[in-house]
Amino acid sequence: MERLVVDVPDFPEPGVLFKDMSPMLADHGAFTAVIEVLASAGRDESGAVVVDKVIGMESRGFILGAPVALSLGVGFVPVRKAGKLPRATYAVSYALEYGEATLEIHRDAVAPGERVLLVDDVLATGGTVAATRELVALCGGSTHAVSVLMEIGALPGREGVGGLPLTVLASV
Repeated sequence: MERLVVDVPDFPEPGVLFKDMSPMLADHGAFTAVIEVLASAGRDESGAVVVDKVIGMESRGFILGAPVALSLGVGFVPVRKAGKLPRATYAVSYALEYGEATLEIHRDAVAPGERVLLVDDVLATGGTVAATRELVALCGGSTHAVSVLMEIGALPGREGVGGLPLTVLASV
């Protein structure tokens, strides 16, 4: 994992250790393997797809979530920072590891009763996952599972996941 995810100290702010996944994205074999593992959370034991949509959280969740949706044969929904979506939205504010943010989803992005898989690059404090779960619920959908490339083990990210199934490729 060390050659595929590079540590960048003090980015985007002093004291934050950024995990750059660009080398993994540039390696076709590694990228393909990562997408298949992340997508496995949207399938049951027999391999049948059990979700209706994949949600990727801004912004690196888009890079991973869109190919996961393609792998599963379902639609992709972006959850964006405030003010980035052009139509009516639901919004939820939450705390980040290094600040605060607001996420939004189009009000019609998830139909009532649809089951979704949440995909992101890093699980840190769990705030992004918790906020996105709340957005899905506001739409009338339900969150089936969460898939992430990395979990920062020293932070309480699993609290935001709650009792949902969690797929993690690496703990750092």
